[in-house]
Amino acid sequence: MTTTTTTTPGSLVKKTEEEWRAVLSPEQFKILRERGTETPGTGEYNKFFEEGIFCCVGCNTPLYKSSAKFNVECGWAAFYEGFPGAINRRPDPDGEGTEITCAACDGHLGHVHKGEGYGTPTDERHCVNSVSIKFNPAKSSSETPPEETS
Repeated sequence: MTTTTTTTPGSLVKKTEEEWRAVLSPEQFKILRERGTETPGTGEYNKFFEEGIFCCVGCNTPLYKSSAKFNVECGWAAFYEGFPGAINRRPDPDGEGTEITCAACDGHLGHVHKGEGYGTPTDERHCVNSVSIKFNPAKSSSETPPEETS
């Protein structure tokens, strides 16, 4: 279950716990709202490399382009950057790292790691729970209606 509203970075989505439970699966709620973590290597997008956009499963805010995704053996979907203003960072409550959340709904996405030497343009790895995101495929040219001719 997901919401169908699309939000943009800078707009805030506020819901009660009951409202979140109504639109998220139990697993999505545990990770997005209770800041859980999916089991490494089990996420749908861990080894997924199709062209499109990854959005927040809670509010549909665009978070990552597929071109920012890279292959690394960490067990979670890895991106080197998100859309500007779409992702917030804060010290993880355990003091061990930096948590990343959706800027629109404050949903927990995962963690960001810097300076690991993967050769990405930002030298960052956004380690994202697949349960926190959903994929919207790029429109292929075959899906575009042909132009009318006179």
